[in-house]
Amino acid sequence: MGRRAYARFQKRHESVKSMFRVAQAAVIAGLILTAPATLLPVSAQSAARESAAKTEPLTIVTKAGAKRFDVEVMRDDAGRSRGLMFRRHMAADHGMLFDFERTEPVTMWMKNTYLPLDMVFIRPDGVVSRIAADTEPLSTAIIASGSPVSAVLELNAGTAAKLGIQAGDKVEHPLFKAR
Repeated sequence: MGRRAYARFQKRHESVKSMFRVAQAAVIAGLILTAPATLLPVSAQSAARESAAKTEPLTIVTKAGAKRFDVEVMRDDAGRSRGLMFRRHMAADHGMLFDFERTEPVTMWMKNTYLPLDMVFIRPDGVVSRIAADTEPLSTAIIASGSPVSAVLELNAGTAAKLGIQAGDKVEHPLFKAR
């Protein structure tokens, strides 16, 4: 190969290397720019699921009167396992009702749960058995029902004290009429 041919070869080689670097930079930039977009649908789905979750009415009858809540009902293992994990807020008149399908002692925890909660343990006849007030967010400490129950209602922390909800009060929901 002569000097001119070699010079042309080197020039083409440098041109190809330069194009490769530009293409490589474009691919990397594309990955960086689209990474947040690929994560967005997951968080958007999560937010949409949270705000569009189907709720049912539930009433707690206390000595001071009745208080109505809109509750999401968790009826399967997946729902009960997920619960209120990763949620950052819950409306004051909302809650989550965990249906355990049978009557037995149950345990709860606050792993991956950012909201402090009141946990209302409910017997199959709808009577409040016990309240674990103001549970600690993100804690893996076990919170036990203390006696056999068929459901647990989670409310924003402080709700039970504010409304005077206590053991012996009655929870009205179709779940307790079916048992």
